[in-house]
Amino acid sequence: MNLRAVVVDDEELARKNLIMMLESCCPEIDIIGEAEDKEDAKSIIESSQPDVVFLDIRMPSGSEGFELLDMIENRNFLVVFVTAFKDYAIRAFQANAAHYILKPIDEEDLRVAVDKIIATKETFTNNPSNYKDYFHSLQNLADRLVRNKETHRIAISHTKGVKIVDENNITYLEASGNCTMLHFKDGTRYLDTRTLKVYEDILDDSIFYRIHKSYMVNMNNIEEYISEDGHIIELEEGIQLPVARNRVSQFLKTLKGIE
Repeated sequence: MNLRAVVVDDEELARKNLIMMLESCCPEIDIIGEAEDKEDAKSIIESSQPDVVFLDIRMPSGSEGFELLDMIENRNFLVVFVTAFKDYAIRAFQANAAHYILKPIDEEDLRVAVDKIIATKETFTNNPSNYKDYFHSLQNLADRLVRNKETHRIAISHTKGVKIVDENNITYLEASGNCTMLHFKDGTRYLDTRTLKVYEDILDDSIFYRIHKSYMVNMNNIEEYISEDGHIIELEEGIQLPVARNRVSQFLKTLKGIE
């Protein structure tokens, strides 16, 4: 089943270019409307009930894009942010499991974003209640990008939808193929589709440390470092994890620096 889409961008040429690219390389997307400002976008979205909105966002005036999302009451659609901003903004998108494409738009990147949206939409169709957590994660994104508010909450995309968590409650992370298993203090765990390298980029590096190609640990949860018979750390929960030999020296310097 095709996804119905609305494109929102205040530049007509940019809208037409994205629509043309979607029609050319993403036949699963049906364009049902376009808008140049948040008032028109609100009207079109509420009347047409799209599956996905491609939303241009700029900084610092990008607040209008988030204001649009706040204005809509029945939010049962996904969002692909279209942005020219890189660097720290990408870290914010990744931390909140947000779909995005960078300007100038590359056809391959657009195809990847659409594939992700299609996979995500299937999960939300089966569990509509996930939209609440999803838009909560976009609120976190607005806090990071527009309001410059520090937040330690991240969004995890798992098999049943999206879960918002405080990164301080993560005990350790474990590579699982191209995915990551997150282990929490309460004993629960979630499998996310992002790699451990992505988490290395988005988590607070003053708290989390990559001790091994397969493990990243919350340094505040370490109880003991054991050098006998290899290099091992023991966490508060009694869990033991290996420290790669080539990471031991820097790891010990970091560990000793914990207050």
